[in-house]
Amino acid sequence: MKFVLPGGTGQVGSVLRRALVAGGHEVVVLSRRPSGPGEAEWDGRTTGPWTEEVDGSDVVIGLAGRSVSCRYTPENLKAMRDSRVDSARVVGEAIAAAARPPKVWLQMSTATIYAHRFDAAHDEDTGVIGGHEPGVPGYWGYSVDIATAWERELEAADTPHTRKVALRSAMVMSPDRGGVFDVLSWLTRLGLGGPVAGGAQYVSWIHDRDFVRAVEFLVERDDLAGPVNLAAPAPLPQRAFMRALRSAWGVPVGLPATKWMAELGALALRSDTELLLKSRRVVPGRLLAAGFTFGRPHWPEAADDLVRRRRHRPPMP
Repeated sequence: MKFVLPGGTGQVGSVLRRALVAGGHEVVVLSRRPSGPGEAEWDGRTTGPWTEEVDGSDVVIGLAGRSVSCRYTPENLKAMRDSRVDSARVVGEAIAAAARPPKVWLQMSTATIYAHRFDAAHDEDTGVIGGHEPGVPGYWGYSVDIATAWERELEAADTPHTRKVALRSAMVMSPDRGGVFDVLSWLTRLGLGGPVAGGAQYVSWIHDRDFVRAVEFLVERDDLAGPVNLAAPAPLPQRAFMRALRSAWGVPVGLPATKWMAELGALALRSDTELLLKSRRVVPGRLLAAGFTFGRPHWPEAADDLVRRRRHRPPMP
């Protein structure tokens, strides 16, 4: 099949591109700065020659969006929102105008759309959309607003011949450089992989190979549309998550961090504490009900596999 990946130059796009090419598929990545074969130029805001790649393709997987690993300044929040909403809108326009539209459009969303909570897990049917929880910083609502606006563009697109799926993805864990697993591993090996602010907040995640398999599953399942949670079925508290990661790396101790220490660390990393402190307890209700089987459903085994692959990663040239 022919896959088109708008914004597919990031970590998740690289994971998908490798797997799809290895599976014998044709993959075209839409990039603001195309750098080689299999890439086409777009600006993420307007239609242009790149729409010819969408017309006649089989699958479009929208991945565009400014990284959320940044300080939540007004400028960055606007860039996060605009890059997601504009790109989803223009992909919808390209599909709507196609003479031979793709059969399915998988649009990246985020598990952050759900409320900060500890008491129960969010699935697609009973999960609570966040943004107004008592006792949490008010600006956390921006992430939810961005996610809902993102999905709204997908829903509003006039694409009657194309099935649409919103991928409410948890953190995709892969051994690639610069990804979230790489950063957490770096902190762990420095001895900083302890609980943050007590560590009771839940971490939702998905192993990179399960992410790819779930995408392939959704491409084939014509009966699945709308929001789908892409997350392993066993989210766990941050303290247990980091304990398993320390064990995988053979690091006996991880220094704990208070909330104010997390603030300083996030400032140093030019990130935001929402990424550390929000409790994301998300489960893949629709995938499991449809018969999808996870290869790495539990974090300790997934962490062991990722560390092993990370140790064997080729050095940088």
